[in-house]
Amino acid sequence: MQKKHKYRTPINGISALAKLFSARKTQKIISNLQILMLGLTILIISGCCFSSSSFYADRSSVSATYHYSLGVLLRLDGQVSEATAELEQAITADPDSSYLKAELVSLYAEKGDLPKAVTLGEETLGLYPDNSELHLIMGGLYLNVREYQKAAQEYKKVIELEPKSLIAHLYLATIYAEEKKFDDAEVIFTKLLKIDPDNVMGIYYFGKLLSEMKRFDDAALMYQKVISLRPNFEAAVFDLAAVYEKQKKMDKAIAVYRNYIEINPARINLRVKIGDLLIKDKKYEEAQKEFQELLKSDPGNNEVRIALGLLYYEMRRFDLAVPEFLQVLEKNADDDRTRYLLANAYEENNDNKSALNEYQKISFTSELYSNARIHLGMILKKEGRLFEAIQVLKESILKKKDQVPLYLYLSSLYEENGDLPGAENILKEGIKTLPANIDLHYSLGVIYEKTNRFPESIKEMETVLSMDPDNAEALNFIGYSYADRGLNLDAAEKMIIKALKIKPDNGYMIDSLGWVQFKQGKLDSALENIKKAMEIMPADAAIIEHLGDIYLKIGRWKEAQEVYEKALKIDPKNKSLQNKLKDLIKKK
Repeated sequence: MQKKHKYRTPINGISALAKLFSARKTQKIISNLQILMLGLTILIISGCCFSSSSFYADRSSVSATYHYSLGVLLRLDGQVSEATAELEQAITADPDSSYLKAELVSLYAEKGDLPKAVTLGEETLGLYPDNSELHLIMGGLYLNVREYQKAAQEYKKVIELEPKSLIAHLYLATIYAEEKKFDDAEVIFTKLLKIDPDNVMGIYYFGKLLSEMKRFDDAALMYQKVISLRPNFEAAVFDLAAVYEKQKKMDKAIAVYRNYIEINPARINLRVKIGDLLIKDKKYEEAQKEFQELLKSDPGNNEVRIALGLLYYEMRRFDLAVPEFLQVLEKNADDDRTRYLLANAYEENNDNKSALNEYQKISFTSELYSNARIHLGMILKKEGRLFEAIQVLKESILKKKDQVPLYLYLSSLYEENGDLPGAENILKEGIKTLPANIDLHYSLGVIYEKTNRFPESIKEMETVLSMDPDNAEALNFIGYSYADRGLNLDAAEKMIIKALKIKPDNGYMIDSLGWVQFKQGKLDSALENIKKAMEIMPADAAIIEHLGDIYLKIGRWKEAQEVYEKALKIDPKNKSLQNKLKDLIKKK
């Protein structure tokens, strides 16, 4: 049943648009722990290192004090290596000083020599286990080398020695959060805030924990408190708005941004984010007004103009989107992303000539080159110029041999042209260049099936499963292929059940389960599953035909005839259906 395994082109319509401007809307994600590690590194190299030469001078030898003081000056002058050498000499003069050793650990960390810092720190703690400052430094070092369990132990020790250490509580809670030990993290954050109820960083990271726990109302309260204590804490503003967005409370998210703009007028471009939220809330006219007001004050703002163009795109007003993109390109002719959007707008507006012209201008060095060439092929195919479409894709592959979508789409063009050997050859060419690509192997397996090479099709799908054991499509393909031939039915059933655990609502896979059960003689289960598949995919002729086959098997001839007739309306050229219907009418 070929429709189950029909080629799945990864590019259709404007599917690339969703990813196109993700850089504009998506900030780089940095984990809580990474942010805190950065802060602790700063603490290590600035807050703990060389804190006061007089602090040491009162309890050391003259030589040690001299080298230590010189090290302070060199470090302040940015001469880290020289400062390190002086500290090492100071320790030679005073080898029993835990203070000097702690300072040298910090300096090694500043130099980036973490292994040496860790070694010295561990040796020193073996002699001076109650040095809380060194435990704190070691916690940061362990974080930097990603030994989180050791880091947690260091922070626990600091808390044992100094129960009111805010930074130790903060880092320990964040480590627990990173390890998904949410309850433990919450306990530590709660203790931290009992020590200092207005600790901004503690409240902020507690809010991030609660958000990750999906306790959005509690998280919002935390972010609100942060903002009340520090109105310019921008990260808290963004996180509070994000919480409201997750709760679909767009009005509240917008209000957060508007309040922030009032106290920070320079951040007026946050109105672009407001516009995005209005679009998500389907308040298109308000979003349009927001962007247009921004352009009045800053007509050269391309980010806003592109956002407005995308809004028109969302509104299906491609005629209005075109001039916005054109204005951006007037000043930035090399902006391939905007040109791609312009070409899409032309294509959606059925201006194929202009679309072809714009797609052709996208350079082969652009990340959008492959998508643009596929769209060129789609337009040419739509215009009945299939041979030209094939030539465009062949030329594109010569320039971009590492682009899987080009091979897949060219294969589909050959197939549409009735040239299955051509489709097979281009997929093999792709596999030769990209042997580990699952989509290429899967598509080749489908071609083998369509050319009646069953063993080869199964072997190709097994190759897919060797690379991805949970590939639901390959599991379904093999399972259905066995079922359709009455082979290995128990194994086929297991594979299809596994596929359905991965994709439980897939109509094709539910139909496959019904079909293997039909072959096993489990007619009640088969009927139930085929009907369920039809509910999901009511217009699929193959699934409807399966239902007719079951009715026929259990002697419900009238219903079988009705179902076959329905399937023929959808697929009138299906000879198998025609013959089944004729035989049934004769029996009656």
